[in-house]
Amino acid sequence: METSTSKKTFIDISIIILATLGITLLVWLPHILRIPNFYGLNFSEGFNTIYRNFDGLEYVMIAKTLYSPPAFATLPQSMPAGYFAAHFPGYALSILVFAPILGFLKSMIFVAVGFTVLSAITFYFLVRDFKLSEHPLFLSVVFLILPARWLVVHTVGSAEPMFIFFTILTLYFFMKYEDKKNYLFIVLAGISGLGAQITRPPGILLFISLALYLLWKLAKGGWNNIFPRIISLKISYFPLILAPLTLLGIFYWYSISYGDFFAYFHSGDNIHLTFPPYQVFNKNQFWVGSMWLEDIVYILLLGFAGGIALFKKKLYPLAFFTLTYLGATTFVAHRDVSRYVLPIFPFVLIAFERYLTSKEFKIVLVIITLAIYLYAQNFILANTAPFPNPQIFN
Repeated sequence: METSTSKKTFIDISIIILATLGITLLVWLPHILRIPNFYGLNFSEGFNTIYRNFDGLEYVMIAKTLYSPPAFATLPQSMPAGYFAAHFPGYALSILVFAPILGFLKSMIFVAVGFTVLSAITFYFLVRDFKLSEHPLFLSVVFLILPARWLVVHTVGSAEPMFIFFTILTLYFFMKYEDKKNYLFIVLAGISGLGAQITRPPGILLFISLALYLLWKLAKGGWNNIFPRIISLKISYFPLILAPLTLLGIFYWYSISYGDFFAYFHSGDNIHLTFPPYQVFNKNQFWVGSMWLEDIVYILLLGFAGGIALFKKKLYPLAFFTLTYLGATTFVAHRDVSRYVLPIFPFVLIAFERYLTSKEFKIVLVIITLAIYLYAQNFILANTAPFPNPQIFN
């Protein structure tokens, strides 16, 4: 029986790897072939379009400079050194690891695709091990193409695949600890949280959401013996403190590189947090500039509905993360909200897994797949940094 399970796991993981690489290749194919006209889209610039997509090259610059202002000044780019403080170092350091073998550009893509594979595999184990769906393999393949914005970012240079991998992994180990009470799992959750935090600033929301969950669980126990239970809680979940300590460590790095501990908050218009919430619906905001924003309403509606559904399913850590992250996103004034909320969508898929694995949805998916593909290509072609020759950063 165990051999049969291991064989099925191996087959499923192999399918996930092949599906990830196959989907990625399909997105790259018209760029590789330099097709001049496909559905009216022009791919004649070739694979350079993939290299030039935001924000990959910015992480390459960090990998080459490690936040040194004099080093930034030597690069053929015009942004002030402080601008890059908004980009945390995890992805850039991963690029740097493989750059001696692959070069910076190929390393940028390799790391993104590699963490996409790891994200899908970790998602599979989360769904399977906690019996969150009877169809973990199919749901993991759906995870590779939905939402459509995710398809874009995991086929170009971006930090999202790495961040989403560590987010899923943190919640997986946290739930394992909740289930088994094996201290190794909470240590692994803390280390994974460190990985999320070093990758992107919203990693702190992962720590905050789990802290809120623990406070909620504590409150459910009433006020009897509250202080001993608080002390016990601190001891039991202490490794989670690695995430905020990592954040302080990054700020300390900035204090050395920039001479400014709070350089992240002084990085210009990279910080999109505003008050009151929902300023994304103000067309006068710098990163909004449009009245065509109805899709954001549906994104928020789907996200909050997913979070509440997770709560109803008693998947409390996933629910707290989804609702905390989405709640924070309501303060983001940026047209590209669909990218900002990507880390919650693996869990939204779990919330609605019953429909997403149904026969009806499979029919819908066949109908909509070309639309997802064309959306991704249209976005990739337009979302390019102003560097006609990205090879200058190799």
